Amino acid sequence: MKWLLRILFIFVAAFGLVIGALLLMPGDKLAAILAEQVKTETGRELKLSGDVKLSFWPVLGLEAGPVTFGNAPWAGSEPMLSAESLAMGVDAAALLNGDLRIRRVVADNPVLRLELSDGRGNWELQPVEPKAVTGSVGSSPPETSQQRAVTLDQLELTNARLIYTENGLTKFDFANVDLSASWPGPASPMDMAAQMAVPGGKVSVDLKIPDLPAFASGAVTPLQLALRAPGGEVGFDGRVNLAGEMDGALEVKTINTEQMLAAFGQTGVGVPLGLGRVADVSGQMTYTSAGRISLRNMVAQLDNNRFTGEADIEISDPPKVTARLNGGDIDLSRYNTAPAASGAGTGAGAGSTPRDGWSTTPIDASSLSLANGEIRLTASSIILPEIKLGPSDLTLSLDRSRAVLGMNPATLFSGKVNGQVVANNRNGLSVGGKLTAQDMDVQQALTTLVGVERLSGTGSGEFEFLGVGQTEDQIMRSLSGKGSLKVGPGVISGIDLDRLMGRGEGAGGTTVFNSLSASFTMGQGVLTNTDLLMSLDNFRADGTGKVNLGARTLDYLFTPTALRANSGQGLSVPVRIVGPWSSPSIKPDLSKVIEAAAEGQLKELEDDAKQKVFEKVSEELDTVVTDRESAEDALKKKLEEEAKKGLLKLLGAD
Repeated sequence: MKWLLRILFIFVAAFGLVIGALLLMPGDKLAAILAEQVKTETGRELKLSGDVKLSFWPVLGLEAGPVTFGNAPWAGSEPMLSAESLAMGVDAAALLNGDLRIRRVVADNPVLRLELSDGRGNWELQPVEPKAVTGSVGSSPPETSQQRAVTLDQLELTNARLIYTENGLTKFDFANVDLSASWPGPASPMDMAAQMAVPGGKVSVDLKIPDLPAFASGAVTPLQLALRAPGGEVGFDGRVNLAGEMDGALEVKTINTEQMLAAFGQTGVGVPLGLGRVADVSGQMTYTSAGRISLRNMVAQLDNNRFTGEADIEISDPPKVTARLNGGDIDLSRYNTAPAASGAGTGAGAGSTPRDGWSTTPIDASSLSLANGEIRLTASSIILPEIKLGPSDLTLSLDRSRAVLGMNPATLFSGKVNGQVVANNRNGLSVGGKLTAQDMDVQQALTTLVGVERLSGTGSGEFEFLGVGQTEDQIMRSLSGKGSLKVGPGVISGIDLDRLMGRGEGAGGTTVFNSLSASFTMGQGVLTNTDLLMSLDNFRADGTGKVNLGARTLDYLFTPTALRANSGQGLSVPVRIVGPWSSPSIKPDLSKVIEAAAEGQLKELEDDAKQKVFEKVSEELDTVVTDRESAEDALKKKLEEEAKKGLLKLLGAD
């Protein structure tokens, strides 16, 4: 028995001497031994600088100064992991049983580079195959080691930089990240939490993968994710694979969308009121490794407006969006892109719309560059700041700061409008369009578009226009184009043709007409018309003149003709309309009446003189003369007769 105790004592003493020797060994020697062992097992370089401290029981631990761990041979030249300090601990008892139970990994200011290429991840550590040993024939092959169980109790990265590259393209590069993770057992879920400083606060992410071994092997596994950021949060419950492809239920909620966009680098984006300053969007999301997001069964509550439909988004710069949306009654009556808290755009400060002019406030069209793509919207009604649309089918196409709004059709001013309107901000702002309208309320249209309220009726027409400028005033003063208009029965307020034709004063009443037609051209903000024709029961009216759209003034000559006056020859009393749209001067143009009367009087005097000449010639020539031609013939005949008589007398005849 004594010999057994002596052997045990010698074994313990020897083990203690070995441990003591290791503990007393200089740090650089320990670092060299560990680096050699790691390279033997993984084929990767491990560099440990500064003091290296070891612990052996119950945790086999390592603490070191600056540390770098090499990348996979096929990956980039930068190390997979580098840190200013690193502390690791492994359960010694579990290690003796063949399991790898990592108690802790703590790193300060680490840089972690994760790379995926052709299905291979640089985090996959392939053990180095031992060299074949030549032995005698019949020697037993080496035993295959069983796969070890690997678990992680605690992972902490402080002020880390995380870089993820896929097939040579950097998918994300985040700095100032605090990350912690735990995976206590092979059958336990892996829980991870991360925080990152962003403008306005911090972004925090909680992630759970129930089956980490399956995920690491490339299988599709469940995933639960919750992201919280300044201004909103994102939740996902679905499935994921190692390539980052996802499929599941997504919900995005914001209480301040602009703040949340700024947290992710989209600063200065003005979200229009009514389109999601406060948002709740949910649907079935699919994300592919090609950077494409698909949303199906989508429900979006954007401020007070609700949309349903589907959307596809390609992640690029800028993103490409393709969507088909359905909406009920959409209210954009308070639409503006100024932040809700600032109150900008609500007052009438410098640059606001003057009483009798267009706005000189610069138009911010930068939102046209936020995305490319096509969005189709069908809605029961759409209320804009100054226009209300009824049931409409609209298509918005965006391409490099150029937007085209197609109407297929739109219900506008109680009529149907087909065509398109274009806003182009590629090289300065320009707006244009080509529209066809049917059964439109003319008074609504003119009042809303150009501030003219005097003409009412139901009409149809065509309209092409183009304007350039950075303000409403500049655009209106640059308008060019053409158009035509046909109106059925209607009313003109402010002028009474019956009274005008009867007593010479026609202001202050109304004129009811049966039809109206006109065409026009535009240039430099001035509309010119030469063929207005209005039909009434007792009159017809012609018009010609100009409408200065930029200056909001009129100079128009309106000529009504009484069809039953003057023995059916018609009596015309021209009316000149001059002045600003808000209060034009409407007066009979007496100069035109006098000119017409003078021309008539002169013609009458001329006719009387001619008649007296013809009567005198008839008397002298003893024949009837009614016009110039007959007078010439009669004179010629008289001369011939006189010549004949003179000749006969000369010859001695009777």
